Amino acid sequence: MAEAAQTRSPVLKTAAATSVQLRPAFPLATPADFDVLRDEINACIRQRELRVVVELTTTRVLTSALLDFLLDMNDALRARGGWLQLSKINALCAEVLRITGVSTHIALLDVDGGNAPAVAPTRQRLGDMLVSRGLLREEQVNEALAMQKQNGRKLGEILINKRWVTEQDVLAALSGQLSIPAVQLRAGLFDASVATLLPVKAARRLIAKPLFRVRDEITVATPNAQNIPILKEIQELTGHRVRAVFAPKEKVLEFIEQGTEVQELSLELLDGESVQDLELVESVEENFAHIDEIASGSPIINLSNSLIQRAIREGASDIHIETFRDKGRVRFRIDGVLYEVMTLRAELMPALVSRLKVMANLDIAERRLPQDGRMQVITGGRSVDLRFSSLPGLVGEKVVLRILDKSHAILDVDQLGMAEGNRNKYLDLLSRGYGLILVTGPTGSGKTTSLYAALNKLNSLDRNIITIEDPVEYQMDIINQNEVRPAVGLGFATILKHVLRQDPDIIMVGEIREKETATIAVQAALTGHLVLSTLHTNDSVGAITRLIDMGIEPYLLSSALVGVMAQRLVRTICPNCRSTFIAPGELVSDNDFQLYADTSRPLKLAKGRGCGECYDSGYKGRAAIHEVLETSEDLQRLIVSSPNRDALTDFIREHDIRTLYQDGLRRVVAQETTVEEIKRVVNG
Repeated sequence: MAEAAQTRSPVLKTAAATSVQLRPAFPLATPADFDVLRDEINACIRQRELRVVVELTTTRVLTSALLDFLLDMNDALRARGGWLQLSKINALCAEVLRITGVSTHIALLDVDGGNAPAVAPTRQRLGDMLVSRGLLREEQVNEALAMQKQNGRKLGEILINKRWVTEQDVLAALSGQLSIPAVQLRAGLFDASVATLLPVKAARRLIAKPLFRVRDEITVATPNAQNIPILKEIQELTGHRVRAVFAPKEKVLEFIEQGTEVQELSLELLDGESVQDLELVESVEENFAHIDEIASGSPIINLSNSLIQRAIREGASDIHIETFRDKGRVRFRIDGVLYEVMTLRAELMPALVSRLKVMANLDIAERRLPQDGRMQVITGGRSVDLRFSSLPGLVGEKVVLRILDKSHAILDVDQLGMAEGNRNKYLDLLSRGYGLILVTGPTGSGKTTSLYAALNKLNSLDRNIITIEDPVEYQMDIINQNEVRPAVGLGFATILKHVLRQDPDIIMVGEIREKETATIAVQAALTGHLVLSTLHTNDSVGAITRLIDMGIEPYLLSSALVGVMAQRLVRTICPNCRSTFIAPGELVSDNDFQLYADTSRPLKLAKGRGCGECYDSGYKGRAAIHEVLETSEDLQRLIVSSPNRDALTDFIREHDIRTLYQDGLRRVVAQETTVEEIKRVVNG
């Protein structure tokens, strides 16, 4: 335990008037995390601090193991006359605590969206409840009751079949009538490890999905939460007491199928969208038809198509397909964060990987070496490119598909979302006749998008524009685009040497990775060419120190460099669950909000509570923040002296250049994102 504590961030302890607050600086996701927090709570018990509030700020999802752990800690404190409470809880975690009954033992404080009031059972009849909620008319209820007398079917079933109300409406009413929680199943609202407690065939027959196991009780989602015989059978099959919650039948079946074999997969993943709506462009000849035969014809094809369609529809930038010893996992990167969307049986993964290799025109027999390829598909009436990358692992290949959706490409500087001052500086850099312009930031920060927008701005018939890319992501008219091919000796430096003999006006180098490319780029900038490129550095001044470290002479760099733009992509607040609040005084005093707002008055900010639309993250979509550094005479003199990072940082501060963090605060004041997101992206 002590060893775990040393390797993790500490638990921040704060003494309040009547309690002690513990704030773990890490997500409570593993047994090692539990050990660290357990040590802190035990230390509180030894010091007779028996009223403990644990903040769940860093915990986005809950597991059955974590729920058991929290109850154990609560029992330990209560046995000595104290208690455990939870605070800073997101909406998803609060719902898990509610449906599992943990919230009846542990009090919840400061829940995103407010604490849900306890609803007492009502004697009101189902039909009357739906009428009082404005969902039905009295005559419709009377007609349904008459039909019920004739056929003996349930009233709710009749109303749903008549399409007068939805199943969700009926379950919500039954929830109020019977005091049984109703849930809308979504990612994070169930523990995948608990699903195996109920055999799949039985789960389908009973229409029941195990969600969480808390001690000897499992929480099960089913549309038949009041059906005693079904609940008894689940108890016999699992060996656990059953706590039932209402959930729509179609959603329950969908989430049951996500853990089954592909041959039996429900294509409800597509929410009704047909897998026939995806067409592979320039598909290879059917040299590998036996792969489809292995997969019994179409299920593997349907699965691969559905995954690609769903990822495109949800705005994912990457699809991660990973194989482990006992299962396969599919995750989507949405707004820069990975979310698990499906688990599959491990033995099905080779067929899925092989199908994707066929689509990318790669060798399906080669499993020992990494492979790269690309494919183009048409879905929803638009063309989408995908880059394929496979990497052999211990138990199978991992595949990542990068989605390049041309319809969502931003090819206009005015659409980059830059602050007016930064936009004008960037346009001024692009107006130079020659010199080196760098865009910096980590992978996935939108550097290539900014370069394409710049090229589109500069593109004209009287200029010869040549690009060197790895790979070419978006094809542009008039511009001569070239792709590096290391396998045949065509790297950035090699192509750049030949490009300089092509009488270019503007050259775009996808990335400067080593000294040779950097040297040629600087020489090209000094000999009358405008050179645009990217570097992987954290901020604008980092580009200067990186090039000097590569071996570029400072006096050459000072003459060649005309400017650097650093950028990041920050998640924006989900409009579906957006809420506003008055910023606390300490938050205002700790940040430079006065740059963009009158801090003498209460400052209203926004945040997302978390909902099904945003995977309970509170964020949906992304926007860019920027830091633009122009090379002035003062900066040129500083570069010649081969400055260290501290000297360059002082220069930024002394010349009042807006940093990435300060530009992020602009979006916070505009209620587009949060301070926590800016800190995560800029400092992370």
